[in-house]
Amino acid sequence: MKSLSTVLLILLISFSSNAQNRKLRAYLDNKQFYAPEIGNYIEFHLHFIGYSINYTGKDGGLIGDLAVKVKISQGEIVITEDAYRLETPFMKDSLVEDFYDIRRYSLPPGNYSFDLELMDLNSENASLKTTQSIKMDDLSDAISISDIEVAEYASKGDGTSPFFKSGYDIIPRLVTFYPKELNSIPVYFEIYNSNTLPDTVFAVRQTLTDAFTGIELSEFRQTSRHFGKPVVPILRDVNIANVPTGKYTLTYKLLNRNMLELAEESYNFERSNDDERLLSTIDVVLDPAFQKSISDDSVGFYLESLIPISGATGVKNIMAVAKSKDGNEARKHIQLYWIATAPENSYEAWIKYKQQVQLVERLYSNNFQEGFETDRGRVYLQYGSPTNIIQKENSSTEYPFEIWMYNEIGKFSNKRFVFYNPDLVNKTYRLLHSDMIGEIKNNGWQQELSKRNTKGGNVDDPNGNVRDQYGGNANEYFEQY
Repeated sequence: MKSLSTVLLILLISFSSNAQNRKLRAYLDNKQFYAPEIGNYIEFHLHFIGYSINYTGKDGGLIGDLAVKVKISQGEIVITEDAYRLETPFMKDSLVEDFYDIRRYSLPPGNYSFDLELMDLNSENASLKTTQSIKMDDLSDAISISDIEVAEYASKGDGTSPFFKSGYDIIPRLVTFYPKELNSIPVYFEIYNSNTLPDTVFAVRQTLTDAFTGIELSEFRQTSRHFGKPVVPILRDVNIANVPTGKYTLTYKLLNRNMLELAEESYNFERSNDDERLLSTIDVVLDPAFQKSISDDSVGFYLESLIPISGATGVKNIMAVAKSKDGNEARKHIQLYWIATAPENSYEAWIKYKQQVQLVERLYSNNFQEGFETDRGRVYLQYGSPTNIIQKENSSTEYPFEIWMYNEIGKFSNKRFVFYNPDLVNKTYRLLHSDMIGEIKNNGWQQELSKRNTKGGNVDDPNGNVRDQYGGNANEYFEQY
């Protein structure tokens, strides 16, 4: 919606048993809200992975020490800077747990750059740095819905916790994967300025849709009646116990008395309702054809190449097998995957996919990533070959970009993906924007693409300052297909 609220895994690196070699790992997300007394504000949520932090002994337990630096800017102008020391909760009996931090900043409508630096003060490792583009909308004078915040857990609060909001202490959940063991999604959002409706009565409708097929799960459709206020907080617990494995979109719509839609917000998540266990390969006999098709020095590569077409549970299984460094187990896992995916022609399906993996390796690999690890490689393997590709490597106004068009993806038609290379080196094209459900949506993608020649936009038209110049025709390509 307003901000580019995609959860960002700042770093994902395994650590050794040597404490000083642990690599800090954290998730970052942002949510936008409004409060009459302070105006528009944004929350930045940090989820720190407990075992990735280096601890020191204290009073029979463990304590970690982090440094956090924040900078929010518009172009060359620094709007606010924040630096603080963050001590982890006290960990008893060497049992470390994840922990969270939240920071709120009041910002007027506009486009911003958010820079974050994290440092583990008990480690010699370099600090972690990341940047996000943020778009702040004006929620002060229109009927609207805040970003949807999902809770790890929520309870009534007394206002003393930094996680307190509208009567609740809400610990944010940044991971959007829900395994079989988790059967509910606590969602929190706020509705603004509903008191301006003629009769101050409105409804909130909830729907749950399969993100790939577009089919609504009718049993989740609910409509509730409310009375208008400047701010109406809503906390709901969505029971997903019977939701099958897949990707879904949870949507809330604000409706007036005549059931006309006034505002809408959505939350995308992935559900696994299968038993989360490693595939059993004990009784598997390797097919000689499968064995011959994978050389000893490439078995790890082809095992991990299944990640783009695997669900979260499948990825966990793949990473567990990869960690074992057992080549036969890896081969068996590959064979089992294709037997389950294409039981009637598993070997043929595997060979076809292998050829696709080799193709994206030739086309999209760079100095840091295998082809299947890149955004273009992942999209190609997940959705297949695009119907058409527009490539623009040289432009005086735009970063190098590609626009991929798909006539069909499953039951969807006319879907587009915009990739760009802001680093100008190493073929490191990133996914900037797509209109495919479940993918990154960035309303200010044109401005981001034209940053070499564009300064700022505004909240009502984030691409309004993108100048129409010779060579700057990404939007024309995007709209004509």
